[in-house]
Amino acid sequence: MTSQEALNDEEVQSAWVGEAPKLNSTVTLADYDPEWPRLFEREAERIRGVLGERVLVLEHVGSTSVPGLCAKPIVDILLEVPDSDDEDAYVPALEAVGYRLVIREPDWEKHRCFKGPDTNINLHVYSPGNGQTPRYRLFRDRLRSHPEELALYAAKKRELAAKTWKYIQNYADAKTEVVEEILGRARAEQYDGHSEAYAEHAEKSTTNALYDRPAILDLAGAVDGRRVLDVGCAAGHLSALLAERGADVLGLDSSAGMITVARERFGDVARFEVADIARPLALPDASIDVVTASLVLHYLADWGPTLAEFRRVLVPGGALVFSVHHPGEDWRWFEKENYFELELLEDEFPPGNVVRFYRRPLSWTFQAVRDAGFAVDRLVEPMPAPEADAVDPKWAANLKAKPRFLYFRAVSPA
Repeated sequence: MTSQEALNDEEVQSAWVGEAPKLNSTVTLADYDPEWPRLFEREAERIRGVLGERVLVLEHVGSTSVPGLCAKPIVDILLEVPDSDDEDAYVPALEAVGYRLVIREPDWEKHRCFKGPDTNINLHVYSPGNGQTPRYRLFRDRLRSHPEELALYAAKKRELAAKTWKYIQNYADAKTEVVEEILGRARAEQYDGHSEAYAEHAEKSTTNALYDRPAILDLAGAVDGRRVLDVGCAAGHLSALLAERGADVLGLDSSAGMITVARERFGDVARFEVADIARPLALPDASIDVVTASLVLHYLADWGPTLAEFRRVLVPGGALVFSVHHPGEDWRWFEKENYFELELLEDEFPPGNVVRFYRRPLSWTFQAVRDAGFAVDRLVEPMPAPEADAVDPKWAANLKAKPRFLYFRAVSPA
């Protein structure tokens, strides 16, 4: 289960140390076996014994880590070492006890993969700060705690396993759509447990109140009498400001907790509904004049279907106004080596609450907007509102010196 793009035959071959084994068959899935966790513990003990303090993270992941889920009878193990590119620091030690390096992907998350000496395993090795560790954990924990998600994933696995695949990687890539769907719901629920705390933070935060919302409102322009769809509306603060300017506002958010707070606070001026923007919207064609999306798209790995839905519901000439994390800031803040990767990151916001989102290069964002048929009208790196200097002078100075968010106004051509 990875977030990289589907690999073609040449890419599959280049990742393997030696010849990539061909499947040219269907995939055999086994019913859940309670022996799988015990096999993991046995391997984990062996790996810790060999690498000692070089083991930073060692966890059972993948389908064999989820009780009740069918799986290929291969135990997936996630290992983090100080630097997975420094193979001399750990590869010889693993090879000395029988592990075999089979995949080397230095340009994708510094990933390596080993097969086991006497047990069918995939030992995935990464460096700290990689995007896959939080992704593996979030997906595993979602399936463990939500039987309906487990059933959905199992059904899709069985459906795909019945098809013939040239490489096993092709089967893994085919599961991406359902994996992203499940991850999307898991990320939405990140906010359910602290909706009230987030609402309080967003109301008073200089970054939200005096930087993000003013920039969105400026790009949205005159909205009096217009139908505005505010996606990722969270606690409804932006929706309320749009309504104050005369717009007919429908706010959507995938977090039921956030929608409850939005209705309690602003239900008298705007409508609010629970909806997953990664799925088709229950709105007629050409029924919206302006779509606003404040700091929400970076939760999605694939923008294609969502942007296509925005284009569908917008009137010809309608505008999409959105903000995302600035690609340069995420690259710098999280100290990533490869700016051009699409990867899942993990952070705390507000402090104490773990959230996960994707970073991507600016060129990726532009291409996604263009591929959806939009024309980019404005690209803005805003300054905070003037009153920020008095409210929080230190943070205002920071926002003036370092890029925090990036803002687009895109138009659906007439």
